[in-house]
Formats: sequence, C-alpha cells, structure tokens
Amino acid sequence: MKLWQRTRRAAYMAYAGWKGSTWDFSNWFGRTFWGIDNSQLATNETIFSVISRLANTISALPIKLHQHYDVIQNEASDVLINEPNQNMSSFDLLNALEVSRNETGNGYAIILRDIRMRPVEIIPLDPSSVTEFINKDDSLLWYQVQGEQKNMFVSNADMIHVKHIRGPARIRGLSPLKVLANTIKYDKAVQEFSLAEMEKKESFILKYAANVDSEKRDRIIADFRRYYAENGGILFQEQGVEVTELKKQYFASDTLASERITRSRVANVFNVPVSFLNDVEGGTMASNEQLMIQFVNMTLLPIVRQYEHEFNRKLLTKADRKQGMYFKFNLGGLLRGDTTARTNFYQAMLRSGAMKPDEVRMLEDLAPMGGMADKLWISGDLYPQEMDPTLRKSSTTTASTVEGGGKSE
Repeated sequence: MKLWQRTRRAAYMAYAGWKGSTWDFSNWFGRTFWGIDNSQLATNETIFSVISRLANTISALPIKLHQHYDVIQNEASDVLINEPNQNMSSFDLLNALEVSRNETGNGYAIILRDIRMRPVEIIPLDPSSVTEFINKDDSLLWYQVQGEQKNMFVSNADMIHVKHIRGPARIRGLSPLKVLANTIKYDKAVQEFSLAEMEKKESFILKYAANVDSEKRDRIIADFRRYYAENGGILFQEQGVEVTELKKQYFASDTLASERITRSRVANVFNVPVSFLNDVEGGTMASNEQLMIQFVNMTLLPIVRQYEHEFNRKLLTKADRKQGMYFKFNLGGLLRGDTTARTNFYQAMLRSGAMKPDEVRMLEDLAPMGGMADKLWISGDLYPQEMDPTLRKSSTTTASTVEGGGKSE
C-alpha cells in the first residue's frame, strides 16, 4: 500500500475514533510505551518546582473563544474549554501538555473529529510514542504514533504540538532536561556526598604513649565506646593518651551554595525569575507587580501565544477565522497587582471613559449591576480637544455659584 493511502486511511481512523472493526487504539491513553520512566521530576525538587509552577499557571488561565472581542461559544470551544475528552477537564489537558512540553521538550494531543470534521475529543499522547516525519510526495508534516501492536499516521492538522525552541532543521523541540543534564548530575553528586558525610559516625584517633598488644587495644576501644555513649559524647583524656576527632567533610554552606547554583541554572533554562524558585537573595524588583510583569512578558506570553496559534489553526476552520473567531488566554488577572495598583488603574480607566463600572465589577468577580453601571462615563474636568473653550465650565463660575453669588462678569 502506498504511503498516501496508508496515511489517508489512518487519518480516517483518527476521525472515526480510537476503536473500530480492524483497529483498537483505546489503550494508548496515559500509557508509558517503552516501560521505562526516565523522568527527572521525581528526583529533583528544583525541576519539579519550576515545571509545576509553569504547568499550573498555564492550566489556571481563563481561555475563551472570541469573535471581534465578543465572547462566544461553539462546538470547538465547548470541547476545549469544558470537556476535551471523557476522562479529562480543560485544566487536566493543558496541565498534561505543559508538563510534557517542559519535561521532554514536546507536548502532543490528537484531535478526533466527527463526520463534519468538527473536533469531538482532544487526547494527550505520550511523547515517546510520537515521531515526526515529512512526506516526500507533498512535503507535508505527519506524525507516526506507535502503539503496542500497530502504528497510526496523523496529519499535522489533527495533532496539537506545543514545544520548546528548535532549530530550522528540527521539528521536535529541544528538551530542557537535556540542557540541564550536567546541572542535574552535579546537583545529585553534591547531595549524595553531603548525605554520605552526614550519615558518617563520629570518628577519633587514640594515641597512646606506649605500644599495646591487640587484646589490650580491643579493651581500650570497647571502653572508649562505652564511656562515650554513657556520658553523652563527653570524653575523658587520661595522661599519656591523646584523643583527636576526625572532622567530617560536610559543610552546610557548601550545600547552600550548590543549591543556589542549581536554582540559577534551572531558572535560566526555563526562563523564569529565580525568585520563583524561592531564591530571595539578589532580587532587583521593587515590587511584586514588576516581578509579575517580567514573568508574564518574558515567560508566559510566548508560551500562551504558541497554544493560541495551535488552537486557532487546528480547532477552528478557515471560515471560522474569516468570521473573526479566535481563542485567547486572559493574562489580565496576573497583571492586576495589589489592591492599591488595581484601584488606581480602575479609577483612571473609569474617569477616562475606557471602561464601564460593570466591567470593573466583572474583573473583580462581582455581578454586574446593569442600568447606568453599564454605560461609559467621563470625568467632569475633561473635555474633547476640539471643544470651544468658551463652552467649558469655568472654575470662577463654580465657586461663585457655590458661595451663593451671582454669575461672574
């Protein structure tokens, strides 16, 4: 069978579902195909921390389907936002994709469609089971998904693929853990050395002025151990006997310095502020608001845009996009700052007529009031530039009226 025939049939299998009369891929979901888990998440606290933070942040961001700034709902948005598949919520799907992207460099999810080519399910895959290749006949990108007994070929239009950076000749994203291989090895070696030194028992050198035979030496050692144990670690040094403690090679400062090096390297690779890994020394940000602005602009925005482009291209049709539909994550909640910063922002937006009172209430998770609260207002001391200055309300007139006097001449 020719390649295009196999891929066409496999693509139809993807549309029809995981299970049919001649195929059954239903057991692919959530499996480890090679039987080996080389994950560093369970063995390195720093990497676990940064991947957890990124995955949980992306998963918690609100995502909506917009059409010319209005929030709408259709079949594709219902699948992505409410129920990607029968076993997962939207939070679980995004969390799985982001964890896989940061752990292996690539996150994959196959899109299953109905006969009208509308998405009905989105199912994440194990990255170790997916291989990309370019079909030489038409230069299109395809994905080979390996099962326990059969393989399936999936068009790039039916595969959500989020990844880390890649070169021009690469299709797969580069794994951050491969970049951190030496750092992980160094950190593990330091921890193992420190633990080994900490677990060592107290050691001493006993120096006698005269030679002793083996029998007497054994009695001296036994007596030394008994005395040390019974007196809470206090030793009595007799005349002619010299007791010297063997120092351990463990120093807490060395471990702390090593941990700081590891945190700094991990933060650099994952492009997050080092303070997010609980390293508070050497911070340069004047406020948490500035820190969040840096995190959103330098870290989250490129990641979010990648997800949005994948969803817009592969979950929406060309007709949908021509009608102005697009998926968008809301990053505004991360940039609100503290209470003082939000209050000043809302006041400026309300007084300038840029936001309605109801819009402010909804941003603060309060129910809209309707009526006059759903209208744009502008401060009384602001005027359009083209307005005749003689029509503006003068401060002299206001003061005279308040005092009860007549109109100023």
